[in-house]
Amino acid sequence: MTRLILIFITSAIVSYPVLAAEPFIKKDYMVIYKKQGAFKDTKENISNAITGRGLVINNISHIGEMLERTGKDLGKSKQIYLHAESLSFCSAGVSRDTMEASPHNIVFCPYTISVYEVPSEPGISYVSYRRPEIVGSEASKNTLMAVENLLEGIAQEALSW
Repeated sequence: MTRLILIFITSAIVSYPVLAAEPFIKKDYMVIYKKQGAFKDTKENISNAITGRGLVINNISHIGEMLERTGKDLGKSKQIYLHAESLSFCSAGVSRDTMEASPHNIVFCPYTISVYEVPSEPGISYVSYRRPEIVGSEASKNTLMAVENLLEGIAQEALSW
């Protein structure tokens, strides 16, 4: 019996949500986290946190590569990122609720989390997302808070690994 209680307590502690990180920057329109760690690992953690919720990544934008490639065509040589990608995804349930509350909330979907590393800080990964503006009816506001909670939950889970 004591062993069963110990297993239950241990599993409760392991599954209890813990804030992995405090925001590096938190504004009305964005949240940015800063983490020691390789870009590749951080991106994989974000991907796993998204797909682990049963969500599908619709698109991965290779922003760093695009800026590097097009910079040459524009006569610009400054390296902005060592690596930079944005992962876009949607949640059928959260999105459905958000758009049932107001069809105009379509503008908030898909949801995007960006991961990047800057040249001045190799080995430091940044994780960021746009905060949806909490607008409209009470139902709309509640569903948009659910969108932000989803983004924050994914970021916190990924940063905890």
